[in-house]
Amino acid sequence: MGIHEKAVERYLAAWNATEPSGIATAVAAAWADDGGYTDPLASVTGHSEIFGLIGAVQAQFPGHRFRLFGAVDGHHDVARFGWELIAPDGTAPVAGFDVLTLDPAGRIRSVFGFLDRVPALPAAVA
Repeated sequence: MGIHEKAVERYLAAWNATEPSGIATAVAAAWADDGGYTDPLASVTGHSEIFGLIGAVQAQFPGHRFRLFGAVDGHHDVARFGWELIAPDGTAPVAGFDVLTLDPAGRIRSVFGFLDRVPALPAAVA
């Protein structure tokens, strides 16, 4: 397994950790100290903010897990890959792809996330 695949494996482990201490440990293993995460809905920097974002996503999608969708593609210090968020019933209500940049140790400097499939929001009640 190459540096790009290992970085994505650590990244998904952080999103899929279930206990606060496990999330904190996985975030520290995956991201550089000043690493960041940006997608259309969030932009955070540093382990504490990434930890908070993961907790918020887990609260919004209880029991869901992220899984790799397709192969990891990478060169130099950049990796890209598709992912799906799998519900307890096996459906995948959310999917997208992410682009990571890595530091020399293979830890994440930045994540740029793109959402390809998101659940429809309920209509406003009048």
